[in-house]
Amino acid sequence: MIDLLSLESYCNEVLQVDEFNDYCPNGLQVEAARQVEKLMLGVTACQALIQAAEEWGADALLVHHGYFWKGEGLALRGVKANRVGALFRQRTALLAYHLPLDAHQTYGNNRQLGERLGLLPANPVAEGSLIWQTSLSEPISAAELTQRIADRLHRRPTHIAPNERPLKRIGWCTGAAQDAIMEAAGQGLDAYISGEISEQTVHLARELGIHYFAAGHHATERYGVQALGRHLAERFSLEYRFVDVENPV
Repeated sequence: MIDLLSLESYCNEVLQVDEFNDYCPNGLQVEAARQVEKLMLGVTACQALIQAAEEWGADALLVHHGYFWKGEGLALRGVKANRVGALFRQRTALLAYHLPLDAHQTYGNNRQLGERLGLLPANPVAEGSLIWQTSLSEPISAAELTQRIADRLHRRPTHIAPNERPLKRIGWCTGAAQDAIMEAAGQGLDAYISGEISEQTVHLARELGIHYFAAGHHATERYGVQALGRHLAERFSLEYRFVDVENPV
């Protein structure tokens, strides 16, 4: 068991949240508990995850996608009121880490996705970049990489193929990072993996000559929160559980 604010302070320090200019507040978002013994993990603090936390008796939720995003309405009404109200009623705190959890060298989504796909060792393409890269000892075909993603993420990616060249330098950035395809191509990568795809991504991949794999926003961001949660559970003797709320996107 650990005091909630102490848990937040530890996470903030480990993930170096002050180093990021993010689209949402990182750390404690809903202070609905004081002590944490049971920690539930998930990708997004949706109503289904909140319900699962209540059924399990979780003291806190740790997620990648929380609330209070830049540009959204400030009022607690509708869906947001239902979610926040439920957290307070069931006394479940909410901690959320966005970009800091993408970037962390050990627990981050990019590092964890690279491990999941067998693309380690790897490193960011440039200082301050969220794109990670690796150079394979032996090139593989686009079909091989497609099948590897499908097998290990349990979701077949959308693949945009501009050519038939084998792939040696592969880069990735989880979530909604399709717009970083130009940076990926500028770094000389043969292929770039992310979560989502936009209409323009197809044309950019073809014109830039880089293979693009859209592997799913949710599917690519399931692993960072689990890695961080396991670490917290071991360090502070917490019970923990990851709930994967099905999401085809």
